[in-house]
Amino acid sequence: MLRAVGLESIGSRKVKVTPESWTRKTAPRETTTTEIFVAGKRRAFRAFSQWMETVERESDEALELTRIESILAFEPEGRIVKPGSAQDTYFECGLHMLPAQDSTFIQQAFVAFATERGVTVHSDLGFEVGNLWFVPVQGEQASTLLLAEFVFLRVIRPVPKMRGLLPTTKRSGPSVGCTLPTQGPLSSDPRVAILDAGLPQEHSIGRWLKNYRVLDEKAGDDPEGPEHGLAATSAFLFGPIEPEGSANRPYSFVDHLRVLDEGASLENPLELYRTLGHVEEVLLSRQYEFINLSIGPDVAIEDDDVHAWTSVIDHLLSDGSTFMTIAAGNNGTRDSIVQLDRVQVPSDCVNAVTVGAANCTSSAWARASYSARGPGRSPGVIKPDLMAFGGGKQYFHALVPGIKHNLVPLLGTSFAAPYVLRAAVGVRAILGPDLSPLAIKALLINAADRNGHDTIDVGWGKIPEDLMQVITCPSGVARIVYQGELKPGKYIRAPIPLPPEALTGKVKVKATFSFASTTDPQDSASYTRAGLEVTFRPHKGKIEDGATNAKSKSFFLKRTFATEEELRSDAGKWETVLHDSKSMYGSSLKDATFDIHYNARHNGRTADKADKIRYAMIITLEAPKHPNLFNEILEAYSALVEIQPQVALPVRV
Repeated sequence: MLRAVGLESIGSRKVKVTPESWTRKTAPRETTTTEIFVAGKRRAFRAFSQWMETVERESDEALELTRIESILAFEPEGRIVKPGSAQDTYFECGLHMLPAQDSTFIQQAFVAFATERGVTVHSDLGFEVGNLWFVPVQGEQASTLLLAEFVFLRVIRPVPKMRGLLPTTKRSGPSVGCTLPTQGPLSSDPRVAILDAGLPQEHSIGRWLKNYRVLDEKAGDDPEGPEHGLAATSAFLFGPIEPEGSANRPYSFVDHLRVLDEGASLENPLELYRTLGHVEEVLLSRQYEFINLSIGPDVAIEDDDVHAWTSVIDHLLSDGSTFMTIAAGNNGTRDSIVQLDRVQVPSDCVNAVTVGAANCTSSAWARASYSARGPGRSPGVIKPDLMAFGGGKQYFHALVPGIKHNLVPLLGTSFAAPYVLRAAVGVRAILGPDLSPLAIKALLINAADRNGHDTIDVGWGKIPEDLMQVITCPSGVARIVYQGELKPGKYIRAPIPLPPEALTGKVKVKATFSFASTTDPQDSASYTRAGLEVTFRPHKGKIEDGATNAKSKSFFLKRTFATEEELRSDAGKWETVLHDSKSMYGSSLKDATFDIHYNARHNGRTADKADKIRYAMIITLEAPKHPNLFNEILEAYSALVEIQPQVALPVRV
């Protein structure tokens, strides 16, 4: 329809409307829909009303027109997300660019428009991702808000500050020591980086620190930066260290890259963009397969628009070759009514692993009160992805600056995130390079336990404290890994391996899909370009009359990915992680399969062309009455290859 009148969609977002009428039997009520931003020449807009009166009633364009609730101008006040205060002089702007066209003229026009109003545009710190240009501006509040009159401006809001580095520490009393390992890491293969605020001149991790690099050598350290950076690196290397105890052996060497410096302590608002530039530089280098980021803007995510940090990071992770953990944020005690307790930017990245903090390591764990909550934006509604111990009822002890092996008690998602990265690298160190980063992500989610808590608090759940529970199969359990690439529009059938003899008793099937997707930040309503439709067919002998395939049964519940206000027909279809489990009798399983269909879209529409995507799938079978399940399946399926450990461990995998 838009093409017929010379208009073009340049972005979209979700809005809530109450339609005048609809086809349902009940009275219209407020519902979530998509608001589309369009651009075109003036004559196209002038001709639009005449076209609506003359379009053929039975045409495709007329049918699309009936689905439109209203057509409105995008007024300046609708572009101002938060006006800020008179003291605010730094704002961030998001501008629409034209798809597949050189939009330099829009950027130049915006700079000129701002200059005329006494506002400085810091173009050198801008980021162009998808069809959006994110750029900071500087000027008096009243003058800066006038930029909302620029027609291609989508959003303007005050530049947020960076998160605080050390939210809670306990330094009173005598220092507590520990014993560090004397040997090197378990493996020298994993390429790991901690992106943080630097390291102190004196520390005790030199044996395992491969490289230390400062991204901006002209800038000094943040006053609290090196202590935070050391604690985050300590959390990755050793996990939480027991006071007066012996630290765990690191799984790998690590590089520490200082991406946050003294600019944060000087309260320079532009530090937000400088730091993102450093993060982008590291991700662009493709030097690391495992990365942790425990810093970011001190702002909760919003549903309407995607932030620059999220857009840049998701874009650079879209090939699925990097496992990146991001701290969810320590804002969990903020006002929940206005959702200030939601995960903080860039925790809404769909291609990263967002980590929240659990309050203890025991089976009685719960979300630490300070740990940010979900939901994320849809797609990406299950946030945080995973939980790990970060301190609460018991402190998370990490190393302090100095050559002595002294510890400091801490609390924070900043330490839970590298603790999850430690587990991911542990899988790689033990099992070798056969498992992709996506497979490791799926494996951790598959092994996570919610412990009865709501997904809005704990996401998919907390990872086991013992890594052996992730990579080994106890009696009566078998875990199968699928990984590879999917072509758009194609179907693949993934069999669920079963023993030759029918299973008896109750059987639990747990499945986790993980894939990486390119993103469209200008279309927050249709953010991911890739989506999976997964059909579960438990019994090949149950075929309905006239059907070709076995009868399907629901597996991944849509309600998992939808709020009470929104249970869309495609809820979950565009999520980059699908995870669920079903209990059933063994007799109901025969040559069971998952049929997987990859759908591709672009700018919210079906894509004519799309790239292949990488995916991983973990299927776990639990059959208590079959203690030798693992070997029975392995013997029955010659195509399956047992994943062998690359180091000497007294376990079976």
